[in-house]
Amino acid sequence: MRFNINIAIPFIVLLIGTNCTAQIKNAKTETVKIYGNCGMCEKTIETAAFQKGTAKVDWDQNTKMAQITFDSSKTNIEEVLQRIALSGYDSDQFTAPDEVYNNLHSCCQYERPTKTVATINPISTVAVEKSTVEVVVEPSDTDALKAQLGQVLNAYYAVKNALVADDSKSAHSKAKALVTALSNVKMASFSKEQQEIYTPLAEKIRLYATKISETNDIEQQRDHFYALFDPIFTVVKTFNVNTEPAYQQFCPMARDGKGANWLSKEKAIKNPYYGKSMLTCGKVTVTL
Repeated sequence: MRFNINIAIPFIVLLIGTNCTAQIKNAKTETVKIYGNCGMCEKTIETAAFQKGTAKVDWDQNTKMAQITFDSSKTNIEEVLQRIALSGYDSDQFTAPDEVYNNLHSCCQYERPTKTVATINPISTVAVEKSTVEVVVEPSDTDALKAQLGQVLNAYYAVKNALVADDSKSAHSKAKALVTALSNVKMASFSKEQQEIYTPLAEKIRLYATKISETNDIEQQRDHFYALFDPIFTVVKTFNVNTEPAYQQFCPMARDGKGANWLSKEKAIKNPYYGKSMLTCGKVTVTL
C-alpha cells in the first residue's frame, strides 16, 4: 500500500499541535503586547514564561503581540507577565527592572514605552498626571496587600498543622490551597519595588507548596515544608503581614540533627517535622 506523504505531514503537524495544547489543563489564552525586537528576544520571552503543563507563550516579533496560554487553576496572566518582566521585557502591565533591561544584548534593547505616573497634591489631594516621566505607576494598597498575604500565611499554617497531625492527605490538600492563595494575590497592590522583592519569593513558595501537593509521602512533604520556611519568613518580615504575633520555632533534632525552623501563630511547640512522635521538641527563637 502506498502512503501519501502529502496527507500524512499536515496530519502529523496537527496531531503534535493538539497534543501540546492538551498538556495544559483548564487552558485559558490571552493576547497581550510585550515589547522586544528580535528572535533572541522571542527565545528569552518564551523561555521565561514557560512552565511545563502550566504556561506557555507564543510571541510575534513583528507585531510584538504574545498569545499566553495558561492553566487558570494554577496560575494567572499577571504571574506569567511578571516572569517575563524579570527577564527584561516590558508589557503594558509590568515594567522590567532597569538593571535587567540594561543587561540585555544591544540588539534586544527595545524602545521602552513611556509610562504615566500619578502624584498627589498634598494640599488639594487632586491627582496630577506627568506624562513625560518614564517610570511605572506604583500603586501600593497596604491594607489589601496585608489581607492577601495574610491568606498566604494562614494557608502555610494549615499545611503545618496537617504535618503536626501526621496527616499526609490533609497536607496534600492544604498545600494546594496555599498555591491558590498565592494566585489570589493581586500585583496591583504592590509598588514596583515590592513586586521585585515579592515575585521570586512567591515562585519559591509556589514551587515547594506544589511539591507537597504532588505526594502523599509525609517524609517528602516535610522535606519540602522545610524549604518553605525561608521564603515565607522573608515575606512575613518584609511586608509586615501578620496582624497577630507569629513565632519562629526551631527543632535541633530535625533533618538528622541539622535542625529546622517553622512559623506558628501559637507559642506552644507543635512540631511539624515529627508530629505525634516528638510533638513538643523545639523552642521559640523569634517573635514577630
